[in-house]
Amino acid sequence: MFRTIPYYFVILIFSLTLNACNQMSKEKEIETTVQDAVVKAPIAEKKDSVIVTHGHTRVDPYFWMRLTDEQKNAKNPDAQTQKVLDYLNAENAYLTSKMQHTEAFQEKLYTEIVDRIKKDDTSVPYFKNGYWYYTKYEKGQEYAIHCRKKGNLEAKEEIMLNVNELAEGHSYYAATGLRVSPDNKILAFSEDVVSRRIYTVRFKNLETGEFLPERIQNTDGSGAWANDNKTYFYTTKNEVSLLSEKILRHRLGDDVANDFIVYFERDPSFYIGVYRSKSGKYIIIYNKSTISSDFHILNADRPEDAFEQFATREPHHEYNIDHFEDKFYVVTNWKAQNFRLMETPANATSRENWKEIIPHRKDVLLEDIEVFKNYLVVSERGNATTSINIIDQKTQQQHSIDFGEDAYVAYVGNNPEFDTEKLRFGYSSLTTPSSVYDYNMGTKDKELKKQTEVVGGHDPNQYVTQRLFANARDGKKIPISIVYKKGMKLDGKNPLLLYAYGSYGSSMDPWFSSTRLSLLDRGFAWAIAHIRGGEEMGREWYEDGKMFNKINTFNDYIDCAKYLIDEKYTANDHLYAMGGSAGGLLMGAVVNMAPELFNGVIAAVPFVDVVSTMLDETIPLTTNEFDEWGNPKNKDSYDYMLSYSPYDQVKAQNYPNMLITTGLFDSQVQYWEPAKWIAKLRDQKTDQNLLMMHTNMEAGHGGASGRFKRFKETALEYAFLLDLEGINQ
Repeated sequence: MFRTIPYYFVILIFSLTLNACNQMSKEKEIETTVQDAVVKAPIAEKKDSVIVTHGHTRVDPYFWMRLTDEQKNAKNPDAQTQKVLDYLNAENAYLTSKMQHTEAFQEKLYTEIVDRIKKDDTSVPYFKNGYWYYTKYEKGQEYAIHCRKKGNLEAKEEIMLNVNELAEGHSYYAATGLRVSPDNKILAFSEDVVSRRIYTVRFKNLETGEFLPERIQNTDGSGAWANDNKTYFYTTKNEVSLLSEKILRHRLGDDVANDFIVYFERDPSFYIGVYRSKSGKYIIIYNKSTISSDFHILNADRPEDAFEQFATREPHHEYNIDHFEDKFYVVTNWKAQNFRLMETPANATSRENWKEIIPHRKDVLLEDIEVFKNYLVVSERGNATTSINIIDQKTQQQHSIDFGEDAYVAYVGNNPEFDTEKLRFGYSSLTTPSSVYDYNMGTKDKELKKQTEVVGGHDPNQYVTQRLFANARDGKKIPISIVYKKGMKLDGKNPLLLYAYGSYGSSMDPWFSSTRLSLLDRGFAWAIAHIRGGEEMGREWYEDGKMFNKINTFNDYIDCAKYLIDEKYTANDHLYAMGGSAGGLLMGAVVNMAPELFNGVIAAVPFVDVVSTMLDETIPLTTNEFDEWGNPKNKDSYDYMLSYSPYDQVKAQNYPNMLITTGLFDSQVQYWEPAKWIAKLRDQKTDQNLLMMHTNMEAGHGGASGRFKRFKETALEYAFLLDLEGINQ
């Protein structure tokens, strides 16, 4: 927490001191006034900026809060930068003072959350190219240690990367994109020390332990090795928009400045990246917009050849590819809203050569496949439930894995080996901790390899989980997954936290969380609203919650809230809402539309200034998301987006108690969106409810780095909710 008193508070203190009562001593006057100043909510200066679009005028009084990356990183901030930083610090100081009475409780919550996490822990090893790979954590350490053993698990441990050592001296550190060369000798990895998701690729000789001198900056963190063990393909970003736009080829030992551009994506609505096929035969460039896909392939044995386009790029055609022997499998939505599976010869990949293997089904979404030598594994979703189906490549016989529960999530795990009978998959539910299984696809036997330990114990039988369905105002049935402590009475007196996301087709599955036990064990129910905008009920569910159907997302959430109240799971004065990023947009919309339904709201890194952000193509994510939200340069999109944009729709009314969080270095949702939003809310709202914002001055979209530090923010959020319920222990 920041407790700094900005300069305008000092002026306030001086003014108040001069007018203080004469009976008090001067020392007492100053002491009292300082305390009062810290408690007062910051009032942001209004400095109107006029924005005219399609002949319509908007006035933004807080546009001045926007800083560039250079300003944020400046060692000697200019006056404008200092003004913004002072305001953010003032909001942090205000939050600290308002939550000061919960500080001991926050520490207790933090301690019990991290105490449930096993400090010395190791992931389930997986086998790849002669080595067993795993990640471990050690007591007292914040970061992972990446290891391997050659041949068998009794072999000597090799530490490939100790992230704790690399993180020393950094307030934020993230390591990602670990890729070992085909000959097992060189490790490529990427690091971010700012939290802007701008990564530097580094290389380490695993035989000598030495780091190679070359560093490749401004990348997206991923990459792919060619089969010569010397050539590495990687993706760089546009330095302004941070959009991935170039694929380059680097040869170990060469000057990075001379790396060759093998692909340049000129359409800013596409993300791009590069990876190596599971078979190891191809280097694959992917190009994806919200509604279209494109792939380019290269024989991994010939890294200096030119990439070839897999199929002609077409609007509204999304697909993925996987190589198998002499063909490619293609998961495609071509004439198939819920996708279907096709195959095509490896030497004839254009769409006219595709042959259908699994047809389109109206009630089942085909999400993904995993290819093995003898089996094809298909991940599907129907009626808000995931399933894993196994197809014998030779006999075409198929079966599904039985999970024995109604509300759960099952997913295909890490399966790098091609020639194996075993499938690694994961499983969890709202009451079952995350579990890793090995499943023999031939015998149908499954072996539990690991279930995440809840230190101190966890009895699933002490909790109840249900799948409910709320009636939306247009007749749709909206799934709700809910969990609560056994014995809870449905009398309308229970506190309930309703979480949702509802964008990008991202499905919010019913995962277990040991962190959540801190709420459940104190009487809270916790629910997920599977609203439109996700894909829980198939591709149509997503299409009905995007672009000109976006209002369905907000209406669904409100209707789920009303259903939970009507069914006595909770009541207005005990119902709490939470969402982050695009889910923060959801929070902003529903508090404008139905503030009376909620006692408290947590909006994490919220995307709330929709129109202004989508008008600015220099901001990361903007151009790639015109097909998600709309392009406000088109008047019909502008009018529709303006009708729900949370920042633009703030009005004089009562709002719930609110906690807003952001990160100064957030590249996904810029910090100034929530900063402007809270300033406007404070200016407009007509109630005396809490309105607070926490800005992590050292982090970005994902919050603090490390294994445990991030739970400080979780403890703050939980203390906010529990305090509103009068629960303080």
